[in-house]
Amino acid sequence: MVGKTKNKRGGKFKRARVKQNCPFCRGEWQLHWTQSEKLQQFLSVRGRILAKVYTGVCAKHQRRLTETIKQARHLAQLPFVTGRES
Repeated sequence: MVGKTKNKRGGKFKRARVKQNCPFCRGEWQLHWTQSEKLQQFLSVRGRILAKVYTGVCAKHQRRLTETIKQARHLAQLPFVTGRES
């Protein structure tokens, strides 16, 4: 959670630093279209790309993740849609 702390000089508030949750920023994973098992963690049951609110990925890596998933779909590593559309 983002906490507010009071500035020493005045009544203005500044935001406290939040712990980094992005696995790509921490250096745990690398993005590549061949890693279909890891990329499926960022897809919903229907095959849609999950938002960064649900995955905990930062905005920079969310954009790269989206491009990587689309590239993997185009090269037939990931399905475009899973399940049955009604």
